[in-house]
Amino acid sequence: MVIISKSIIKDFIEVHHEAETQLENWYDVTKVAEWRNFSDVKNSFNSVDAVGNDRYVFNIKGNKYRLIALIIFKVRTVFILFIGTHSDYDKIDASNVKFKK
Repeated sequence: MVIISKSIIKDFIEVHHEAETQLENWYDVTKVAEWRNFSDVKNSFNSVDAVGNDRYVFNIKGNKYRLIALIIFKVRTVFILFIGTHSDYDKIDASNVKFKK
């Protein structure tokens, strides 16, 4: 999959160092994945949830953090829309998060 944008992960890790291993693992697994549908994503990450509008929520570091991605299967592209703490996640509407450049 093509992942846009790793800089979001790097910026988050600068503040939350303890999430580095798990976020790098998510990135590595996602980059080599050939996902065609949600079932394929679920096979890679059992704890992923579909929240609507092609957005998927991944639990990071035992659900301490959340990563929201927009996945467009047809063009093999994953947009990282949000990474935050569980409490930050609770304050947003995951199905409507937009990509920020």
